[in-house]
Amino acid sequence: MKIVLVSIPNLHFFRWTNQLKDSGHEVYWFDISGMSPRVEKISWVQQKVNWKLKINYWGRSFVKKHFPKVYKFVQKYNEKNTALTFEYYLNHIQPDVVHSFALYVSCAPIISVMEKKTNLKWIYSSWGSDLFYFQNFTESLNDIKRVLPRVDYLFTDCKRDYAIAKSYGFTGRFLGVFPGGGGFDLVSMEAFKLPYKKRKIILIKGFQGRSGRVIPVFKAIEKLQNELINYQIVVFGTDVEAFSYLESSVLLGWDNFKAVGKISHVEVLQLMGKSLIYIGNSNSDGMPNTMLEAICMGVFPIQSNPGNATEELIQDGINGLLIEDCEDVTSIEKLILESLYIDFEKINNDLLIRSLDTIIIENKVQAIYKTISDD
Repeated sequence: MKIVLVSIPNLHFFRWTNQLKDSGHEVYWFDISGMSPRVEKISWVQQKVNWKLKINYWGRSFVKKHFPKVYKFVQKYNEKNTALTFEYYLNHIQPDVVHSFALYVSCAPIISVMEKKTNLKWIYSSWGSDLFYFQNFTESLNDIKRVLPRVDYLFTDCKRDYAIAKSYGFTGRFLGVFPGGGGFDLVSMEAFKLPYKKRKIILIKGFQGRSGRVIPVFKAIEKLQNELINYQIVVFGTDVEAFSYLESSVLLGWDNFKAVGKISHVEVLQLMGKSLIYIGNSNSDGMPNTMLEAICMGVFPIQSNPGNATEELIQDGINGLLIEDCEDVTSIEKLILESLYIDFEKINNDLLIRSLDTIIIENKVQAIYKTISDD
Protein backbone atom coordinates (compact mmCIF):
# COMPACT_ATOMS: atom_id res chain seq x y z
CA MET A 1 0.00 0.00 0.00
CA LYS A 2 1.23 3.50 -0.87
CA ILE A 3 0.80 5.86 2.09
CA VAL A 4 1.29 9.62 2.00
CA LEU A 5 1.82 10.99 5.52
CA VAL A 6 0.99 14.68 5.99
CA SER A 7 2.49 16.40 9.02
CA ILE A 8 4.72 19.10 10.38
CA PRO A 9 8.19 17.83 11.33
CA ASN A 10 8.21 16.85 14.99
CA LEU A 11 9.39 14.05 17.27
CA HIS A 12 5.95 12.46 17.76
CA PHE A 13 5.42 12.24 14.02
CA PHE A 14 8.87 10.72 13.40
CA ARG A 15 8.32 8.13 16.12
CA TRP A 16 4.90 7.19 14.75
CA THR A 17 6.27 6.95 11.21
CA ASN A 18 9.10 4.62 12.19
CA GLN A 19 6.50 2.08 13.31
CA LEU A 20 5.90 1.48 9.59
CA LYS A 21 9.54 0.93 8.66
CA ASP A 22 9.31 -2.85 8.24
CA SER A 23 5.61 -3.04 7.44
CA GLY A 24 6.01 -3.58 3.71
CA HIS A 25 4.18 -0.35 2.83
CA GLU A 26 5.58 2.29 0.50
CA VAL A 27 5.68 5.41 2.68
CA TYR A 28 5.94 9.06 1.63
CA TRP A 29 6.01 12.23 3.73
CA PHE A 30 4.56 15.54 2.58
CA ASP A 31 5.95 18.13 5.00
CA ILE A 32 2.96 20.45 5.35
CA SER A 33 5.21 23.27 6.60
CA GLY A 34 7.23 23.05 3.41
CA MET A 35 10.29 24.39 5.21
CA SER A 36 11.99 21.31 6.62
CA PRO A 37 15.23 19.87 5.26
CA ARG A 38 15.44 16.13 4.74
CA VAL A 39 15.04 14.30 8.06
CA GLU A 40 17.47 11.46 8.76
CA LYS A 41 15.33 10.06 11.59
CA ILE A 42 13.02 8.78 8.86
CA SER A 43 15.61 8.41 6.10
CA TRP A 44 13.82 5.31 4.76
CA VAL A 45 10.75 7.45 3.90
CA GLN A 46 10.47 9.26 0.56
CA GLN A 47 10.22 12.91 1.60
CA LYS A 48 8.63 15.95 -0.02
CA VAL A 49 10.40 18.69 1.96
CA ASN A 50 11.72 22.23 1.53
CA TRP A 51 9.19 23.03 -1.21
CA LYS A 52 7.47 26.13 0.17
CA LEU A 53 9.66 29.02 -1.01
CA LYS A 54 9.74 30.14 -4.62
CA ILE A 55 13.07 31.89 -3.95
CA ASN A 56 15.17 31.31 -0.83
CA TYR A 57 16.79 34.72 -1.14
CA TRP A 58 19.99 35.82 0.61
CA GLY A 59 19.30 37.44 4.01
CA ARG A 60 15.82 35.93 4.37
CA SER A 61 16.42 34.85 8.00
CA PHE A 62 17.72 38.32 8.87
CA VAL A 63 14.64 39.99 7.36
CA LYS A 64 12.36 37.53 9.15
CA LYS A 65 13.96 38.27 12.51
CA HIS A 66 14.39 42.05 12.29
CA PHE A 67 11.66 43.14 9.88
CA PRO A 68 8.75 40.73 10.47
CA LYS A 69 6.14 42.93 8.75
CA VAL A 70 8.26 43.25 5.63
CA TYR A 71 8.93 39.51 5.71
CA LYS A 72 5.22 38.69 5.99
CA PHE A 73 4.42 40.95 3.03
CA VAL A 74 7.17 39.41 0.86
CA GLN A 75 6.13 35.88 1.79
CA LYS A 76 2.64 36.43 0.37
CA TYR A 77 4.30 36.43 -3.04
CA ASN A 78 7.20 34.12 -2.29
CA GLU A 79 5.35 31.04 -1.02
CA LYS A 80 3.85 28.29 -3.13
CA ASN A 81 0.19 27.37 -2.62
CA THR A 82 -0.06 24.41 -0.23
CA ALA A 83 -3.20 22.83 -1.68
CA LEU A 84 -1.96 23.08 -5.29
CA THR A 85 1.45 21.66 -4.39
CA PHE A 86 -0.15 18.81 -2.46
CA GLU A 87 -2.57 18.00 -5.29
CA TYR A 88 0.29 17.86 -7.78
CA TYR A 89 2.18 15.57 -5.39
CA LEU A 90 -0.80 13.22 -5.02
CA ASN A 91 -1.28 13.06 -8.78
CA HIS A 92 2.39 12.12 -9.11
CA ILE A 93 2.47 9.51 -6.32
CA GLN A 94 -1.04 8.04 -6.79
CA PRO A 95 -1.27 6.79 -3.18
CA ASP A 96 -3.81 4.37 -1.72
CA VAL A 97 -4.24 6.38 1.46
CA VAL A 98 -3.42 9.79 2.95
CA HIS A 99 -2.73 10.06 6.69
CA SER A 100 -2.89 13.55 8.24
CA PHE A 101 -1.58 14.34 11.72
CA ALA A 102 -3.40 17.19 13.51
CA LEU A 103 -6.49 18.73 11.94
CA TYR A 104 -5.68 22.42 11.95
CA VAL A 105 -2.19 22.02 10.47
CA SER A 106 -2.43 18.92 8.28
CA CYS A 107 -6.09 18.48 7.35
CA ALA A 108 -7.54 21.98 6.93
CA PRO A 109 -4.88 23.15 4.40
CA ILE A 110 -5.61 20.17 2.08
CA ILE A 111 -9.36 19.71 2.55
CA SER A 112 -10.16 21.27 -0.84
CA VAL A 113 -8.00 18.61 -2.49
CA MET A 114 -9.38 15.70 -0.46
CA GLU A 115 -12.96 16.79 -1.20
CA LYS A 116 -12.21 16.36 -4.91
CA LYS A 117 -10.55 12.97 -4.44
CA THR A 118 -13.50 11.24 -2.79
CA ASN A 119 -12.22 7.73 -3.56
CA LEU A 120 -8.89 8.33 -1.84
CA LYS A 121 -8.86 6.93 1.70
CA TRP A 122 -8.06 9.49 4.39
CA ILE A 123 -6.82 8.81 7.93
CA TYR A 124 -6.71 11.56 10.53
CA SER A 125 -4.75 11.38 13.80
CA SER A 126 -6.01 13.74 16.49
CA TRP A 127 -3.23 15.09 18.70
CA GLY A 128 -3.46 16.78 22.08
CA SER A 129 -5.60 19.90 21.92
CA ASP A 130 -6.49 19.35 18.27
CA LEU A 131 -10.26 19.04 18.78
CA PHE A 132 -10.80 19.88 22.45
CA TYR A 133 -9.21 23.33 22.30
CA PHE A 134 -9.86 24.44 18.74
CA GLN A 135 -13.57 23.65 18.80
CA ASN A 136 -13.94 26.86 20.82
CA PHE A 137 -12.98 29.13 17.91
CA THR A 138 -15.33 29.84 15.01
CA GLU A 139 -12.83 29.54 12.17
CA SER A 140 -11.26 26.39 13.59
CA LEU A 141 -14.68 24.87 14.30
CA ASN A 142 -15.67 25.48 10.68
CA ASP A 143 -12.55 23.54 9.62
CA ILE A 144 -13.42 20.74 12.05
CA LYS A 145 -16.97 20.48 10.70
CA ARG A 146 -15.71 20.47 7.12
CA VAL A 147 -12.90 17.95 7.60
CA LEU A 148 -14.47 15.30 9.82
CA PRO A 149 -17.31 14.22 7.48
CA ARG A 150 -14.70 13.63 4.75
CA VAL A 151 -12.32 11.60 6.94
CA ASP A 152 -12.59 7.82 6.54
CA TYR A 153 -10.51 6.66 9.51
CA LEU A 154 -9.61 8.15 12.90
CA PHE A 155 -6.84 7.61 15.45
CA THR A 156 -7.03 9.56 18.74
CA ASP A 157 -4.80 9.74 21.80
CA CYS A 158 -7.78 9.64 24.18
CA LYS A 159 -11.39 8.36 24.16
CA ARG A 160 -12.67 11.90 24.74
CA ASP A 161 -11.67 13.01 21.26
CA TYR A 162 -13.51 10.18 19.54
CA ALA A 163 -16.71 11.45 21.16
CA ILE A 164 -15.92 15.02 20.06
CA ALA A 165 -15.19 13.85 16.50
CA LYS A 166 -18.53 12.05 16.26
CA SER A 167 -20.35 15.14 17.49
CA TYR A 168 -18.89 17.15 14.57
CA GLY A 169 -19.70 14.75 11.77
CA PHE A 170 -17.19 11.88 11.80
CA THR A 171 -18.96 8.71 10.64
CA GLY A 172 -15.95 6.68 9.48
CA ARG A 173 -14.12 3.84 11.19
CA PHE A 174 -12.48 4.51 14.55
CA LEU A 175 -9.03 2.90 14.62
CA GLY A 176 -8.43 3.22 18.35
CA VAL A 177 -6.65 5.17 21.06
CA PHE A 178 -2.86 5.30 20.79
CA PRO A 179 -0.13 7.64 22.11
CA GLY A 180 0.47 10.35 19.52
CA GLY A 181 4.05 9.24 18.96
CA GLY A 182 3.42 5.52 19.18
CA GLY A 183 4.87 3.37 21.94
CA PHE A 184 7.86 3.88 24.22
CA ASP A 185 11.19 2.07 24.14
CA LEU A 186 11.06 0.61 27.64
CA VAL A 187 14.36 -1.25 27.28
CA SER A 188 16.40 1.88 26.53
CA MET A 189 14.49 3.85 29.19
CA GLU A 190 15.52 1.34 31.85
CA ALA A 191 19.13 2.52 31.64
CA PHE A 192 18.15 5.96 33.00
CA LYS A 193 16.21 4.76 36.05
CA LEU A 194 17.62 5.24 39.54
CA PRO A 195 16.29 3.35 42.59
CA TYR A 196 13.63 5.36 44.44
CA LYS A 197 15.90 5.87 47.45
CA LYS A 198 18.30 7.83 45.23
CA ARG A 199 15.62 9.99 43.60
CA LYS A 200 15.23 13.51 44.94
CA ILE A 201 13.71 15.50 42.07
CA ILE A 202 10.25 16.98 41.66
CA LEU A 203 10.09 17.51 37.90
CA ILE A 204 7.83 20.16 36.36
CA LYS A 205 6.96 20.85 32.73
CA GLY A 206 7.57 24.57 32.25
CA PHE A 207 4.93 25.51 29.67
CA GLN A 208 2.69 28.54 30.11
CA GLY A 209 1.99 29.94 26.64
CA ARG A 210 -1.31 29.04 24.95
CA SER A 211 -2.38 26.05 26.99
CA GLY A 212 0.35 25.41 29.55
CA ARG A 213 -0.37 26.48 33.11
CA VAL A 214 2.91 26.17 34.98
CA ILE A 215 2.54 29.54 36.74
CA PRO A 216 -0.20 28.25 39.11
CA VAL A 217 2.22 25.41 39.96
CA PHE A 218 4.94 27.96 40.72
CA LYS A 219 2.54 29.85 42.98
CA ALA A 220 1.69 26.65 44.83
CA ILE A 221 5.37 25.74 45.30
CA GLU A 222 6.15 29.21 46.66
CA LYS A 223 3.95 28.34 49.65
CA LEU A 224 5.79 25.08 50.33
CA GLN A 225 9.40 26.08 50.89
CA ASN A 226 9.77 24.27 54.22
CA GLU A 227 7.98 21.13 53.03
CA LEU A 228 10.11 20.88 49.86
CA ILE A 229 13.49 21.74 51.37
CA ASN A 230 14.78 18.16 51.01
CA TYR A 231 13.82 17.89 47.33
CA GLN A 232 15.34 19.29 44.17
CA ILE A 233 12.76 21.14 42.08
CA VAL A 234 13.60 21.10 38.37
CA VAL A 235 11.56 22.84 35.67
CA PHE A 236 12.28 21.87 32.06
CA GLY A 237 11.07 23.32 28.78
CA THR A 238 10.55 26.63 30.55
CA ASP A 239 9.07 29.05 28.04
CA VAL A 240 9.26 32.86 27.81
CA GLU A 241 6.12 33.52 29.86
CA ALA A 242 7.22 31.13 32.60
CA PHE A 243 10.71 32.67 32.80
CA SER A 244 9.11 36.13 32.91
CA TYR A 245 7.12 35.12 35.99
CA LEU A 246 10.16 33.57 37.67
CA GLU A 247 12.13 36.79 37.33
CA SER A 248 9.91 38.35 40.00
CA SER A 249 9.43 35.17 42.02
CA VAL A 250 11.23 34.02 45.15
CA LEU A 251 11.83 30.62 43.55
CA LEU A 252 15.01 31.57 41.72
CA GLY A 253 16.50 32.44 45.09
CA TRP A 254 16.00 28.91 46.44
CA ASP A 255 19.08 26.69 46.46
CA ASN A 256 16.98 23.66 45.47
CA PHE A 257 15.13 25.25 42.52
CA LYS A 258 16.34 25.24 38.91
CA ALA A 259 14.57 26.17 35.66
CA VAL A 260 15.95 25.30 32.23
CA GLY A 261 14.63 25.95 28.75
CA LYS A 262 14.32 23.47 25.92
CA ILE A 263 16.45 20.36 26.40
CA SER A 264 16.89 17.18 24.37
CA HIS A 265 14.59 14.20 24.70
CA VAL A 266 17.43 12.15 26.19
CA GLU A 267 18.04 14.86 28.82
CA VAL A 268 14.34 14.76 29.74
CA LEU A 269 14.52 10.99 30.24
CA GLN A 270 17.66 11.37 32.34
CA LEU A 271 15.84 13.84 34.59
CA MET A 272 12.83 11.53 34.83
CA GLY A 273 15.09 8.69 35.91
CA LYS A 274 16.13 10.80 38.91
CA SER A 275 12.61 12.05 39.74
CA LEU A 276 10.02 10.97 42.26
CA ILE A 277 7.18 13.25 41.16
CA TYR A 278 6.21 14.76 37.80
CA ILE A 279 3.85 17.75 37.52
CA GLY A 280 2.18 18.70 34.24
CA ASN A 281 -0.53 21.36 34.18
CA SER A 282 -2.48 22.73 31.22
CA ASN A 283 -5.94 23.98 30.30
CA SER A 284 -6.11 21.75 27.23
CA ASP A 285 -4.50 18.51 26.11
CA GLY A 286 -5.25 15.00 24.99
CA MET A 287 -3.37 12.20 26.74
CA PRO A 288 -0.08 13.95 27.64
CA ASN A 289 2.89 12.15 26.09
CA THR A 290 5.30 13.58 28.68
CA MET A 291 3.13 12.19 31.47
CA LEU A 292 3.14 8.77 29.79
CA GLU A 293 6.93 8.88 29.57
CA ALA A 294 7.12 9.84 33.24
CA ILE A 295 4.94 6.86 34.15
CA CYS A 296 7.15 4.56 32.07
CA MET A 297 10.13 5.94 34.02
CA GLY A 298 8.46 5.13 37.34
CA VAL A 299 7.65 8.76 38.21
CA PHE A 300 4.46 9.56 40.13
CA PRO A 301 2.31 11.96 38.06
CA ILE A 302 0.35 14.99 39.18
CA GLN A 303 -1.47 15.96 35.99
CA SER A 304 -4.26 18.23 34.83
CA ASN A 305 -7.41 16.57 33.50
CA PRO A 306 -8.93 18.78 30.78
CA GLY A 307 -12.13 17.31 29.40
CA ASN A 308 -11.56 14.25 31.64
CA ALA A 309 -8.99 12.80 29.24
CA THR A 310 -6.24 12.09 31.79
CA GLU A 311 -8.57 10.13 34.06
CA GLU A 312 -8.87 7.53 31.30
CA LEU A 313 -5.50 6.22 32.57
CA ILE A 314 -4.95 7.91 35.95
CA GLN A 315 -7.06 6.78 38.89
CA ASP A 316 -6.95 9.74 41.23
CA GLY A 317 -5.08 8.89 44.43
CA ILE A 318 -4.15 5.41 43.22
CA ASN A 319 -1.61 5.69 40.43
CA GLY A 320 -1.44 9.47 40.24
CA LEU A 321 -3.18 12.70 41.26
CA LEU A 322 -5.49 14.74 39.05
CA ILE A 323 -5.55 18.53 38.89
CA GLU A 324 -9.21 19.29 38.18
CA ASP A 325 -8.82 23.08 38.00
CA CYS A 326 -5.56 24.11 36.36
CA GLU A 327 -5.82 27.65 37.80
CA ASP A 328 -6.59 26.65 41.41
CA VAL A 329 -3.34 27.30 43.27
CA THR A 330 -4.69 26.07 46.62
CA SER A 331 -5.79 22.69 45.24
CA ILE A 332 -2.45 22.24 43.45
CA GLU A 333 -0.65 23.04 46.71
CA LYS A 334 -2.69 20.35 48.48
CA LEU A 335 -1.96 17.78 45.78
CA ILE A 336 1.79 18.43 46.00
CA LEU A 337 1.64 18.02 49.78
CA GLU A 338 -0.34 14.80 49.40
CA SER A 339 2.21 13.40 46.96
CA LEU A 340 5.02 13.82 49.50
CA TYR A 341 3.47 11.05 51.61
CA ILE A 342 3.09 8.54 48.80
CA ASP A 343 4.92 5.21 49.07
CA PHE A 344 6.20 5.30 45.50
CA GLU A 345 7.42 1.71 45.52
CA LYS A 346 3.88 0.48 46.11
CA ILE A 347 2.42 2.26 43.09
CA ASN A 348 1.66 -0.39 40.49
CA ASN A 349 1.54 0.85 36.91
CA ASP A 350 3.03 -2.34 35.48
CA LEU A 351 0.06 -3.24 33.27
CA LEU A 352 -0.21 0.30 31.95
CA ILE A 353 3.54 0.52 31.28
CA ARG A 354 3.63 -2.82 29.46
CA SER A 355 0.72 -1.71 27.27
CA LEU A 356 2.81 1.31 26.16
CA ASP A 357 5.79 -0.75 25.01
CA THR A 358 6.84 0.28 21.51
CA ILE A 359 6.84 -3.35 20.31
CA ILE A 360 3.23 -3.91 21.41
CA ILE A 361 2.00 -0.59 20.00
CA GLU A 362 3.91 -1.07 16.73
CA ASN A 363 2.40 -4.52 16.15
CA LYS A 364 -1.09 -3.18 16.77
CA VAL A 365 -0.57 -0.17 14.48
CA GLN A 366 0.83 -2.29 11.65
CA ALA A 367 -2.15 -4.64 11.94
CA ILE A 368 -4.54 -1.68 11.69
CA TYR A 369 -2.85 -0.32 8.56
CA LYS A 370 -3.22 -3.78 7.04
CA THR A 371 -6.97 -3.71 7.63
CA ILE A 372 -7.09 -0.38 5.78
CA SER A 373 -5.12 -1.91 2.94
CA ASP A 374 -7.64 -4.77 2.80
CA ASP A 375 -10.70 -2.45 2.77
